[in-house]
Amino acid sequence: MSGGYINRGRTEKSVAAQTDLPVLKPFTYNAGGQADNLLFSHWLADFSPRSLALFAAIVLLWPSIALAQSNYSFGQALEALWRWLPFIVGQGFVLNLLVSVVTMLVGTIAGVLLGLGQISPIRVISAPSWFITQLFRNSPWLVLLFIVMLALPFEFTIGDTVYPIPDWLKAVFGLSLPIMANISEIVRGAIISVPTGQWEASESLAYSRNQTLWLVILPQCFKRMIPPWMNWYAILTMATPLISLLGIEEIITLSRQAMEAEDNHPELLVPFFGFSLVIFFAYCYPIARLTISLEKKFVVKQ
Repeated sequence: MSGGYINRGRTEKSVAAQTDLPVLKPFTYNAGGQADNLLFSHWLADFSPRSLALFAAIVLLWPSIALAQSNYSFGQALEALWRWLPFIVGQGFVLNLLVSVVTMLVGTIAGVLLGLGQISPIRVISAPSWFITQLFRNSPWLVLLFIVMLALPFEFTIGDTVYPIPDWLKAVFGLSLPIMANISEIVRGAIISVPTGQWEASESLAYSRNQTLWLVILPQCFKRMIPPWMNWYAILTMATPLISLLGIEEIITLSRQAMEAEDNHPELLVPFFGFSLVIFFAYCYPIARLTISLEKKFVVKQ
């Protein structure tokens, strides 16, 4: 009888294994510090040579179509781009990189402090930290830029000396707010992703909470935070052209000025803005590839 029960149980299991009915998968929580959801870097790194060749063909085909409607040739447009290249790259793209690096530095420092505040056992610290994180994580970047640009003064006076505040510095502050919030969530997620047994083991060794955090938990979080941190730097770099809407002279603003100096021929649009697209891609694509490789290297084995 017991053998029949066992056989029947095996039959039921085999039937259940062969069913094609949908099964509700268990809910899994992906912590913010885990390097398993780097959508932007995956998207950027997945560009195949064929897709890049197709895009290049479209870019090269457009001027030939426009040439039939204008006396301004594609060769003249390329010559104009070549003349303005030192100006566009040397003063424009360099400013984009400066804004991205300084913003990431400021946002990382503030984000780490905010993330540590989120896990604080003191409610007076953790509640405002959580609120600030959620507020700036879910705010449009362009809106934050406009608010900061209009709210901050254009200059401040110390004694008899007037110190102007450059617009690019305001842009750094405005972009630092969402970066700070996202880095905060990365830090919080990385800390809570560490098994609770690490906390319990440290407590059994008479470690204080601060000792456990700085000597045991955070060293394990460092590798987990690198890939998402790099992912956000790539996103930030791609977002720096937003500051052109505020009149800051970065690569897009200087490209428009150069086209105006060349009498605004429509044929200049693709060479100038296409070059901006290429140079951003050339800068961010290696970062995306490195992010994916580090994600695979530092993946947490469950």
